[in-house]
Amino acid sequence: MTGCDIDKVSSEKPHFQVIDNPSEQGNHLMVNRNASPISHAESRHIHRRKAGPGLPPIRVLVVDDFVPFRQFISSTLRTRHELQIIGEVSDGLEAVRKAEELKPDLILLDIGLPTLDGIEAARRIRRMAPECKIIFVSQESSAEVVEDGLRLGALGYVIKAKAARDLLPAIEAAVLGKQFVSAM
Repeated sequence: MTGCDIDKVSSEKPHFQVIDNPSEQGNHLMVNRNASPISHAESRHIHRRKAGPGLPPIRVLVVDDFVPFRQFISSTLRTRHELQIIGEVSDGLEAVRKAEELKPDLILLDIGLPTLDGIEAARRIRRMAPECKIIFVSQESSAEVVEDGLRLGALGYVIKAKAARDLLPAIEAAVLGKQFVSAM
């Protein structure tokens, strides 16, 4: 089973942590690398927001400088009718400009970007569009970088090597205002 098939009943446990009340974590949010994975039954409680009559799609901006990975993200998002890709960019400054111009609901943001790194891009985006949800998708897996991203108000942190399994559940959690962190 891949992370994209979370609707299928399975005994396999996803390896991620969902934090129900991020505000209760305080200013010293720590990523628990040893957190026990939630069960499949528990992960099903992350109800999907379905686009349909009266409910617009979730508008997503994809930001990654590595074209093949950006294409992977986009193809993964296209499998879900409730997700609409409104833009793809390859550097941090362009991410800030596009976020201001397009006003996405969600930004999937790499950290290692040219012209402006993802952390600084997120900081600027948070100032101009605080309602925009951000999920970092990065190969960087140090606890310090993850914590920096979450302190900025990001609702998720997905390790690129685990994106096939974790990207869609991270989006589902973020839509509900919950934090999601790939297991380190």
